[in-house]
Amino acid sequence: MIKLFIIDDSALVRNELKKIFAPIKDIEIIGSTSNPVDAFNIFKKVGLPDVFILDIEMPKMDGITFLEMIAKQKPIPTIICSTLVKQGSSLAIDAMRMGAVDIILKPTVNLQQFFGQRDEEFISKVRTASKARARLIPNIKRVSEERILQQNQFSSSVKVNSSLPPSKKIIAIGASTGGVQILEQLLRMLDVKHPPIVITQHMPAGFTASFAQRLNMILPNSNVKEAEESDALIHGRVLIAPGDLHMEVKKSGFTYKVALKNYPKVNSHKPSVNVLFRSMAKEVGMFGVGFILTGMGDDGATSLLEMKNVGAKTYAQEKKSCIVYGMPKQAVEIGAVDKSISLDEMANIINTVR
Repeated sequence: MIKLFIIDDSALVRNELKKIFAPIKDIEIIGSTSNPVDAFNIFKKVGLPDVFILDIEMPKMDGITFLEMIAKQKPIPTIICSTLVKQGSSLAIDAMRMGAVDIILKPTVNLQQFFGQRDEEFISKVRTASKARARLIPNIKRVSEERILQQNQFSSSVKVNSSLPPSKKIIAIGASTGGVQILEQLLRMLDVKHPPIVITQHMPAGFTASFAQRLNMILPNSNVKEAEESDALIHGRVLIAPGDLHMEVKKSGFTYKVALKNYPKVNSHKPSVNVLFRSMAKEVGMFGVGFILTGMGDDGATSLLEMKNVGAKTYAQEKKSCIVYGMPKQAVEIGAVDKSISLDEMANIINTVR
């Protein structure tokens, strides 16, 4: 039985969520409240849950502060359900970096209709979250929106050296549940002038831009941006697929660029890791290096095998460091992976591959 706790200042939201989970036999709501302060009092009676559904802006205490406090007792897999997510808020990204494993866009109007149409999504996400190994990255600090903008204005003219010759290798990374934390850990370890990197991380539209901005601010040796049509793949650059478009790599003369495609979901995702890896197999071939990271499902597995079959090197994140060992597991089981490795080993490969 999955024990669920709901913290949201809207009584309507709490009631609609109760309606969704009431008939579900493997999920039990052990408590709900309008703010985290009252939640701590309820925990004394019912204990901690297996999964939280958590808003961000609430009275008495915000969701980010709550995540910081609860992680000191025990990291609990958390699904953020907030209107701030839709805006690509830095607070939503802080929540993901502090251990939240998934996000749901909550509208500001027509809430009853929204919850009536999304019952299967909520149920699926709670079941997935219950299998995740939530954890807090040490020394995470919040950063203001203003500081992000100031840093990005400075770094956009400093970090990228477009005169560098094109790399012989292109790095492609696919991630889903837990990827926000894992990607930050991995990319922090990269050296100056590392090979071009393209990333598909399962995220909603709007969220990927803020994620890229924050990574760009905290990473000392990389220029990170949400990918735009025809962006060039150059040393030191990391391109993240927009949350509502597929991203492909295309060869352009002696260089490579990205192409953004607005077609239906692939493997239930848009952007899809399979789309990125398949383009790598077709366009980059033996000069590609593929990494499949933490996440639920099988997106990326079959096309990582395509990369391997054309001579690319392929790697999976080892089980013990995954938040959810789903996507890597599927890739390993079909023979798509040369080796399962740690984040330190991944960083070393990226820094030394030629």
